[in-house]
Amino acid sequence: MAWRFGEFTLDPDGFDLCRNGQPVRAEPQVLDLVIHLIRHRDRMVSKDEIARVVWNGRPVSDASISSRIRSARKALCDSGKDQTVIRTVHRRGFRFLAEVTEIVAARPASTEQPAGSENAEFSRPSIAVLPFRPLGATPDLSVLAEAIPHEIIQALSRLRWLAVIARGSSFRFGGSGNNLDLVGTALGAGYVLSGTIELAGNSIVVILELADAGRGEVIWGDRLTAPKTEIEELRQRIVAQVVTALDLRVPQNEARLASLAGVEQLDAWKVFHLGLSQLYRFTPAANETAKGHFQRAIALDPRFARAHAGLSFTRFLDAFLHLGTDDREASMAARRHAEWGLELDPLDPFTHYTMGRSFWLTGEPEVAAGWLHRAVELNPNYAQGHYAGAFTAMLTGNTAAVGTGLDIALSLSPLDPLLYGMHGVRALSLLRVGDTRAAARWADRAATTPGAHYLIAMIAAIANGLDGRHQQAARWRQEARRRKPEACATHFLAAFPMVDGDARVQLQDELQRQGF
Repeated sequence: MAWRFGEFTLDPDGFDLCRNGQPVRAEPQVLDLVIHLIRHRDRMVSKDEIARVVWNGRPVSDASISSRIRSARKALCDSGKDQTVIRTVHRRGFRFLAEVTEIVAARPASTEQPAGSENAEFSRPSIAVLPFRPLGATPDLSVLAEAIPHEIIQALSRLRWLAVIARGSSFRFGGSGNNLDLVGTALGAGYVLSGTIELAGNSIVVILELADAGRGEVIWGDRLTAPKTEIEELRQRIVAQVVTALDLRVPQNEARLASLAGVEQLDAWKVFHLGLSQLYRFTPAANETAKGHFQRAIALDPRFARAHAGLSFTRFLDAFLHLGTDDREASMAARRHAEWGLELDPLDPFTHYTMGRSFWLTGEPEVAAGWLHRAVELNPNYAQGHYAGAFTAMLTGNTAAVGTGLDIALSLSPLDPLLYGMHGVRALSLLRVGDTRAAARWADRAATTPGAHYLIAMIAAIANGLDGRHQQAARWRQEARRRKPEACATHFLAAFPMVDGDARVQLQDELQRQGF
């Protein structure tokens, strides 16, 4: 169901606002605000309610709410003077005034696939989740053996890059987990997730196994246990673990398989996964290789949203790590490709993630926060989305949110390719509260984590310098220079645009003291 009012249509499920059929760009929080006002157009919506719904109860100032209202009015061609669409109820709240008609949400005008994309949908990785095999005959185990896989199917359906076989089909193969070829052939699934569940004393034990159905190879497995009294928590852990593992392991496996074939023989999805395999190496050569793969994927399928988001990621790295010659052009390109990705698929968490990070490059962390919040709304188990939200909270000085976001990210993905960044953000957050000793420990940990780049070495130099560990600071200073000879305070402060002026001054002074 969508809404029509005046020249506008708004699809709340697709998160899509159009004027006379043309997309209207608006920040996620602005669209959240408009959607809530329309849903409750029969009454006034208080400022407290807006804070609770749009900001999830986080502390928010009246000025921030007023800013989003102004943005909403601008998107809807309204104004504070006219108030023909959104009316302000003085000191109390707001009400949606425009006459709204409910309509069936429109589908895209064309369903034709662009040239070169005939097989793009069919090459998308697919998975069948089988009911678990209960090792015991208790009724509770039998119920959980189907209930948990059902929850996994629902959670996996949020992953836009993965095709999930419906429960009605996959559950017909209960007990066939060992016959991967049968399941894969019958369901057309490239991957099969199976498991066992048993009662061991007072504990529930679940063993999970993810297999490549075509090759008969297990690519991931885990064993989770919990007391019977904590079964609900165990169910949540299982779902989170599976979603995060698949988000990491399946693309790795797809890239490995794609690398065995000639690039010219690959379709858009396979080329895209080759790009992902290079994306987290953070070197100029790897970034250029990833960029080429994403560009080829787009050439094969111009409407491939994730490939545009991947290209945005590479241009973000060009600007963030100063890998190219024109940071401003790279920053604009990162935003542009993220916007294209969002227009093509407004429900993909990865596109929202790349859009949010593009606002770091322009020193707008508060705007970034809205896009990143939407990314984890779309996929609550998106580890990198939680990390990016914590990064943004660090920039705005919300230290409590930093700790919460990083803890969630680490619990979801303890071996994430951005692990060094998670530790580095924690170190910078600890510096904000004056705990230099802990900051130095986390910074050392960040700088020794695989994938760490020169900015992370600079964080370690700063944290150790502020803690009086000058020999260690000198070591990291030399490492930063080795990785990036032209590294300087300007580069660092552009990458970490702190809102708090005192925090910026502290970092700048220490960088200058160390010769950056």
